[in-house]
Amino acid sequence: MFSKFKYLYVVGFILLIAACAPSNDEKAVTLSHGIDESAGGLEAYIVNIANATFYLEKQGGGLSSMLDNDGVDWIGFHNEKGSGWKGEYRGFPNAIHKQDGNYFHAMNAGTDPASSVVEIESDKHVRITFTSDNGKWQGQWDFYPDRCDFTMIQVSNGYQYWVQYEGVPGGEMDKTDFWFNSVDNQQHQIDESFIGDLPSPEWFAFGDVKTSRMLYLLNHQDDEHPDDYVSRPYMTVLGFGRHEKDKFLTTPQTFSIGFIESTAYNQVNSKIKQILE
Repeated sequence: MFSKFKYLYVVGFILLIAACAPSNDEKAVTLSHGIDESAGGLEAYIVNIANATFYLEKQGGGLSSMLDNDGVDWIGFHNEKGSGWKGEYRGFPNAIHKQDGNYFHAMNAGTDPASSVVEIESDKHVRITFTSDNGKWQGQWDFYPDRCDFTMIQVSNGYQYWVQYEGVPGGEMDKTDFWFNSVDNQQHQIDESFIGDLPSPEWFAFGDVKTSRMLYLLNHQDDEHPDDYVSRPYMTVLGFGRHEKDKFLTTPQTFSIGFIESTAYNQVNSKIKQILE
């Protein structure tokens, strides 16, 4: 007969195991290698974290896809030449454009190649570093259980860059999309522009009324450079260190991109503060 003592022992053991199990925020980071079919069949590093799957294109050194836990891609890159805002322009960080090359963009007809090396691979941290083929730019990708960081660790002397999110909130750019940023706590429609320098901490977040999550982007450094957002047909154009077609970033800086499972302004703001602690 199953005694009361044995029952309590088993229940206690189960509770102990449950208490020791990692929470969703502590889910392991995993790295694999594969093809991003939606991007045109490009080879990619595939990194899974608690609430996102990143496809980091191996030749260009930029994100081609970023999937949420429902499998929805918030970037939507495709390498078809001439697709423009519908595909080939999209990505993150899309940092080097006609500034001593074209780098850190998923490979399209205008992207110059870069080489990469996996420097850290553990269940809490994956680091992949890309070096431009001219040897003058280096970008470092750090994946953690809750987010991805991109750091421009080497800047070509005398040149500038920007860091951009060109994508599709909720899988498609439409009237149901909206944004928040660090200026105020108001929800803004996706076709409303923002022109100027974001106040500290510099962040932007995009959402869609059809989903209960948002994609956030954070500049870890407070600077005095413009951080313009404008909508384009079919995609967003948010540029840290960008005004029109001018680039302003000249030093190493770190930027975060990730999902938060909330559409409340205070929750996004709290997540940003947590990252910067």
